[in-house]
Amino acid sequence: MHKCKVIAVTNQKGGVGKTTTTANVAIGLERYGYKVLIVDFDPQGDLTTSLGWKSNDALECSVSNLLDAYINDKEMDYSSLILKHKEDVDVIPANIELADMDIRLVSVINREQTLSSCIEPLRDDYDFILIDCPPSLGMLTINALSAADEVLIPVQAQFLPAKGMTQLLQTVNKVQRKINTNLKVAGIVMTLVDMNTTVAKSTIETIQESFGKNIRVFDTIIPKATKASEATIAGVSIYAYAKDSKVAKAYDNLTKEIITDQKVKHKDRDCR
Repeated sequence: MHKCKVIAVTNQKGGVGKTTTTANVAIGLERYGYKVLIVDFDPQGDLTTSLGWKSNDALECSVSNLLDAYINDKEMDYSSLILKHKEDVDVIPANIELADMDIRLVSVINREQTLSSCIEPLRDDYDFILIDCPPSLGMLTINALSAADEVLIPVQAQFLPAKGMTQLLQTVNKVQRKINTNLKVAGIVMTLVDMNTTVAKSTIETIQESFGKNIRVFDTIIPKATKASEATIAGVSIYAYAKDSKVAKAYDNLTKEIITDQKVKHKDRDCR
């Protein structure tokens, strides 16, 4: 059994803090001594640019090259693909070349598990692999869910993003039943929260009431903060940009919750 845990960070609704959460949880895990790889699996390449590679379309290698190599039965030189971020996490970048992959995968045998096959050789090299999914429920997201051990779902504390939870969980359930029987939901994390608003408070209560009995809703709430956006522009994590800010402390707490969960699950497996 691999020591590595693959976590897909997904929500079909854009603008919920998915990419920011992926980057800061990944770098948060590294800060606690884990070896981490981030896979940018969004054609917009926002994670790649938010970590400092502003001209991502000019990169010679991206996740598209990885998928193409697998589809065409060619060897992939992972060393030329993986970028090294200054905060000691590794990154497989994405750019606009990924945009037509949904169509290109149509004729591929076992197409839903293409990404899983691509990252399988990397599992022995990392403790965690985090996949930043596109804001859709198309073939790319299905591939990410098929490759993952767990799903982390960021949800903005507003009515419409919360409303889309049912559709997302239906997709996760289909993948669990038909493709990846080992897939689990790590939990829901509330993001971009302004606790001064009635909408935020009522949305959190609704999420907890509607899903909390069956799905973990993390105790940590990620506040809405300009510091997080500024860190993205600077190409670094919130820890490097504003380590004493409320949002940095929140992401640190979320990271600790995830680590604790993984240790408990590992202990449970050892006892069986």
